[in-house]
Amino acid sequence: MEAYLVAIAIVALIYVLLALGLTLQYGFTGLINFGHVGFFAIGAYTSAILAMNGLPLVLSFAAGTIVAGLAAWPIGLIALRLRDDYFAIVTLGFSETVRLVITSEKWLTNGVQGIPAIPRMFAGISVGSLASFAVLAVLLVVTIVAILGMGRIVKSPFGRIIEAIRDNEDAVKALGKDPARFKVQVLILGSGLAGLAGAFYAHYITYIVPDQFIPLVTFYVWMAIIIGGVGRVSGAVVGTVLLMVLLEGSRFIRDVMPFISDVEMASVRLGVIGLLLILFTIYRPQGLMGDFTRR
Repeated sequence: MEAYLVAIAIVALIYVLLALGLTLQYGFTGLINFGHVGFFAIGAYTSAILAMNGLPLVLSFAAGTIVAGLAAWPIGLIALRLRDDYFAIVTLGFSETVRLVITSEKWLTNGVQGIPAIPRMFAGISVGSLASFAVLAVLLVVTIVAILGMGRIVKSPFGRIIEAIRDNEDAVKALGKDPARFKVQVLILGSGLAGLAGAFYAHYITYIVPDQFIPLVTFYVWMAIIIGGVGRVSGAVVGTVLLMVLLEGSRFIRDVMPFISDVEMASVRLGVIGLLLILFTIYRPQGLMGDFTRR
C-alpha cells in the first residue's frame, strides 16, 4: 500500500508541473493551448534518448526542458497572430504531429514499440521503496521551486503585463507593448515546464510509447486547473491533487458495482470526472481556489 501511495504521489507531482505550465499560459495570459501533451512528449523522449546514449541524467533533464521550450518558439511565432480558437486548433494539431513523428521515426524513437529500459533516477539504490522515496523527494523540491518561481513571475512587472494581455490585449497595445513577444515567452516557459514533467515521467516509468501522449492527457490537465481555479497557482496544485484522487478512487467503484466489466469501467470513470467538471462549471465556475465572493 505504501508503494502504491508513493507512486500516485509521484504521478500527481508530475501532473502538477504540467498544470503549472498550463496555468501560466492560459490562467495568466489567456493562451488556449490544447497541445500541452506534445511538449510533455518532447521532454520525455529527448531526455530518454540522450540518457540512453550515456548523457548524465541531470543534463538529459535539462535538455528535455530546453528542447520542449524551444519547440514552442516557432509555434508561437506562427500561431500567436491567430485568433484564440484557431490557436487552440493549431496547438492540438501540433501535439498530434509530434505523436505521429514519434510513431514513424523508428530509427530515433523505436516507433510504436517504444523505448524500454530508460535509466531511472537513483539507480544505485537497490531498495525499491527507498529509490521511490528519493524520486518523490526530488520531484517535490522541483515542484516547490516551480511554484515559488511562478509566484515571483506573477508578482513581477512581467506578470502584470501578461495578466493585462489576458484581460485586455488592445489596451496593452495602446500602451506601446508588444503582446506577441510576451505570449511567445510565456508559451516557451510553460512548455519548458511540460518538458521537465516529461523527463521525470520517462525516467520514473522507464518505458515510453507514443500512446502515452494522447490528447486526453492535455484535457486531464485542463480539468485540473478548471476544478482548482483558473489563474491561481494554488488552484493548479489543489485541482491536480483532487483530480488524481478522483481518478484513482474511481478504480474502486467496481467493488460496489461488480456487474460493470473492466472495459465499461474506463468509460464510467471518465463519466464521473466529466460529471464533476460539469457540476463545478455550474455551481463553482471560479474553481475551488477562486474568488469566494463570486459564483
